[in-house]
Amino acid sequence: MASNPVPPIRRPHASPRVSSPGDHESGLSFPTPPTQQRRRGVLRSIGLGLIIGAADDDPSAIGTYASAGAAFGPALLWTVPLILPMMFTVVYLSGKVGQITGQGLFTVIRRHYSRKLLYFLLLTALVGNSIEAGADLGGMAAALNLFVPIPIPWIVLALASVILALQIWTSYRTIRNVFRWLALTLLAYVGSAILARPNWREAVRGLLIPNLQFSKEYFAMLVAIVGASLSAYIYSWQSNVEIEEQIAIGNRQRTERRKNAAREQLRFAARDTGFGMLFASIVMFFIMLSTAATLHKVGKTDISTAAEAAKALRPIAGQAAELLFSVGVVAAGFLAVPVMTAGAAFDLCQTLEWKHGLQRELTEAKSFYGAIVAFTAVAVCMNFLHINPMKALVYAGIVQGISTPLLTLMIMRINNNQKIMGVWVNGRGMNVLGWLTTIAMFLAAIGLLVAWIW
Repeated sequence: MASNPVPPIRRPHASPRVSSPGDHESGLSFPTPPTQQRRRGVLRSIGLGLIIGAADDDPSAIGTYASAGAAFGPALLWTVPLILPMMFTVVYLSGKVGQITGQGLFTVIRRHYSRKLLYFLLLTALVGNSIEAGADLGGMAAALNLFVPIPIPWIVLALASVILALQIWTSYRTIRNVFRWLALTLLAYVGSAILARPNWREAVRGLLIPNLQFSKEYFAMLVAIVGASLSAYIYSWQSNVEIEEQIAIGNRQRTERRKNAAREQLRFAARDTGFGMLFASIVMFFIMLSTAATLHKVGKTDISTAAEAAKALRPIAGQAAELLFSVGVVAAGFLAVPVMTAGAAFDLCQTLEWKHGLQRELTEAKSFYGAIVAFTAVAVCMNFLHINPMKALVYAGIVQGISTPLLTLMIMRINNNQKIMGVWVNGRGMNVLGWLTTIAMFLAAIGLLVAWIW
């Protein structure tokens, strides 16, 4: 589809000034000076982009990447640059829906598309997010258990309590700032990989030249990497966090005031997403590299969790590498679990038209915060009932493997619907990336089912 002409933005002749508190009350808004806009854009990119990128590398994904490096060495590093534009596309378009419409993804689907499809996507999101949150809590606890001799279920309970306290009794700004610093700790994987002393020539070759292997195991791992990198919980979260961010700026509490984001805002969003997905890809690369340079070389190829990978690194790369790897697992979980549980609560409340939002007080949105508590409780119970987290993840992966391509398809349809997006429908370039990503997601879903049955 050809790119649509963007109408010129009229600027007032008067000198621009920043809105004052009085302006917020009167409903008036004034443009922010260019210098402040640029500064805000840079800080926003370092913040939101970093958070969403780090949340995509949750403990389950870390386990998948570590397993790929251990099983196949550097042979799968080429998937990193291949998946990067796909990650950027779906996350950017999800955020664009929130910015342009002023509504979350599930609200838009409810208002414009089939209710049967809405309820199917909701069911798969709730099941997938809850199971994955439970597996991630277990992964965090297992990583901490390597250094803290406390039973894993009780560590899970303590971690869940801290995460719930952060979501319920602190502000959105506090959550965002905590997440920003937590995201930086994922750079521990760079240190872990350096301590592993990889062969950089092999690493560059594996990154740039695909090393295809025609085997069931290779094919299944390839599908798992795609599924771990393009997680459905990120889509919904990104559409909602864009709204939360607009409200945090001020004067955007009402939906109609958040509609029709200007070109500059979308440019900031593209930079946010690009920065975040690049960060996620760098972390993914170094996780795979650290286990490829250590575990694969000594023939320890059967790794199923991030904690197993961390423990296996100690005798080969030393305790420092194990510690850095474990720190990354715990930090990633602290980012991903609240994104999953809050994302599920957003989806549920938008489908049932309940009040929701991290900007709201507990008394204003009891159903929203109650849903967060309920989904967290389900995740905790998984670990107390001794449900095998890896088997649970397999089933969650199958559920999300079916729903994620449909959700990607809906994001593309929404972004090409003029009734919803107005002049901000996709241009030709974004459509090419978007439809290629959608096709890849459907192929991955088919591959997931084939691999599971096989």
